[in-house]
Amino acid sequence: MNQKHNPILKPYSQKLRKEMTNEEKHLWFDYLKTLPITINRQKIVGKYILDFYCATTKTAIELDGSQHFEQEGKEKDIERDEFLKKQGINVL
Repeated sequence: MNQKHNPILKPYSQKLRKEMTNEEKHLWFDYLKTLPITINRQKIVGKYILDFYCATTKTAIELDGSQHFEQEGKEKDIERDEFLKKQGINVL
């Protein structure tokens, strides 16, 4: 599998793009959308769907909800961040 794209996740990423959280909408419409560089929403990288991704700077922006504060969520975040770092992607 190509580490940069997982076609199985495409329908889910499209759904997430249409149903952004209030926090994602705020960040997107008030800041990221107007930047002079391209920012993608709900970008698929490997087995992950990143909230926002800038290919120019190889930077992922993740907005974490309450599930990320539980032990399982923290462990999954560490796994995701390690994977992304191996891909040369910075995580914010």
